[in-house]
Amino acid sequence: MADVLVCGVDEAGRGPLAGPVYAAAVILNPARRINGLADSKVLPAERREVLAERIKDRAIAWAVASASVEEIDRINIFHASMLAMRRAVDGLGVAPNEAWIDGNQCPRELNCRSKAIVDGDALHPVISAASILAKTARDAEMCSLHERYPGYGFDRHKGYATSDHLDSLGRHGPCEIHRRSFYPVGVFFQGDLFGGSWSGMDDGLRVRSYRLYCEAMKLAAAKEPVSAFDAACRRLKREYADVFAARAASTHVEEVARLFQQTRADLKAKAARKAN
Repeated sequence: MADVLVCGVDEAGRGPLAGPVYAAAVILNPARRINGLADSKVLPAERREVLAERIKDRAIAWAVASASVEEIDRINIFHASMLAMRRAVDGLGVAPNEAWIDGNQCPRELNCRSKAIVDGDALHPVISAASILAKTARDAEMCSLHERYPGYGFDRHKGYATSDHLDSLGRHGPCEIHRRSFYPVGVFFQGDLFGGSWSGMDDGLRVRSYRLYCEAMKLAAAKEPVSAFDAACRRLKREYADVFAARAASTHVEEVARLFQQTRADLKAKAARKAN
């Protein structure tokens, strides 16, 4: 078994609302040890950059690949992540005997054996190395995309759904690197809900109205018990009282009320079926 070449594989960028998803594959060289390898999420950015350079210099082989926003929207983020992983393994200059994949599923059609390892990026240095390369490559790409789309702060949040990012979306609407298959972006393409009446609102109300609608969509998808759902609805109405009171936001408020009504009816029907 000492001669078995194992490559670690991990992805970066499943959760963000914008940008491609990246993956990396690494075959470490046991004769050239790299100290400090760990899950990229627990490492400071500066440390990740240092380790990424050491991995590239000392590994037997490494490769980074991605799947585009168009591919994410066409085949969904899970399959796009698997595609990026397969591309990374295929891109290695040395063929591995086995691939260790971070997570609970492996990409199909790999040219070697594979096994999925939950929390593998924290357990195995070879997967940690892949996680670092995927993360640093994607972060660099998002900083580059910030230069093309400066209104969203991609250099800061890297496309994740931070409050700052959501406010930017509410202010400007999505750009071409936003993932339409993710609901905070997809809402902009639901008929004319974010058409003329929304764009005509003042800046602050436009952002708040968008944020209310996203919160309502998230709540509707949560499938809470009726009592918890009602409590959450009351909380939203208090938190966004300014939007509910604004005549300019009436289209959004009416849609939110319809969403609440339909979701509550569905939850009551589900509870009745379980009771019977």
